[in-house]
Amino acid sequence: MYDLIVVGGGPAGLTATAYAIRKRLNVLMLTKDLGGKTQYRLALPWIQDYQVIRGLETVNKFRSELEYLEFARKLDTAENVETEGDHFVVATRSGEKLETKAVIIATGTRQVRLGVPGEKEFTMRGLCYSTLSYAPLFIDKTTIVFGDGDLALRSSGELATVAMHVTLVCKGAGILNTPLGKKLSSAKNVTILKDHEVVEFKGDEFAEGVVLKDPAGKTVELRADGMFIEMALTPMSQMVAELVKLDERGRIIVDCANRTNVPGIFAAGDVTDTFAEQVLVAVGEGAKAALSAYDYLLPTL
Repeated sequence: MYDLIVVGGGPAGLTATAYAIRKRLNVLMLTKDLGGKTQYRLALPWIQDYQVIRGLETVNKFRSELEYLEFARKLDTAENVETEGDHFVVATRSGEKLETKAVIIATGTRQVRLGVPGEKEFTMRGLCYSTLSYAPLFIDKTTIVFGDGDLALRSSGELATVAMHVTLVCKGAGILNTPLGKKLSSAKNVTILKDHEVVEFKGDEFAEGVVLKDPAGKTVELRADGMFIEMALTPMSQMVAELVKLDERGRIIVDCANRTNVPGIFAAGDVTDTFAEQVLVAVGEGAKAALSAYDYLLPTL
């Protein structure tokens, strides 16, 4: 039986596992890969690496530490977590059932994609899914945001403070009936295109434009320096959905010490209801979760 199983190999999971190893816990990390979303970064023709503040270097430190510790990681996917007496059983996609005294869920989120031609080809080459991370790079640039909820509205608002022009492509006007929505509706550097459908992304080495279909069925092509798909984030919390409390978006609810409502189950990173989906935030949350798990396990060690 393991002391701790960490589910997920992104920033939160890597950090939690590294901390657990240093605490001499018998820990196993279950993940499909090491690094998670940090393996992807936005490339832009006018940006050099030194201009971007990223958490990748921090994450790589933990990743390199775990790459040679094969006993502490298993490249598999956790399907379900169940309680069994005073411990937990983690079932994997390969059919294994792994017993552990405690679990940290650090599975992150999945981006909701548009699924149109050109999206996959230009992802992270002028087209991305995180305005929060990259908005400061678009000073005096033209940008387009695609989305229908609060995430798209917030992203458009942040870009409007630095970009020369922002176009928000949305299906309806519902999100505009808020203080931020009203501000964007009257902003001189913001255009709102309602009920437009995305047909295709175009470009050469980088995404340079998008083809839209307006409510009348007519196609129009817009060009931009950068484009952001801000539809939604789907938390990968299904494996513990029957055990722990989730919020209305499906995120795992944690306290300030990353504890869920179930003793022995902890969570960290984007899969939780913690504010801001950022690498460095996830790194800190992963460390907190590991320390909380250690305190929980200490009487049994």
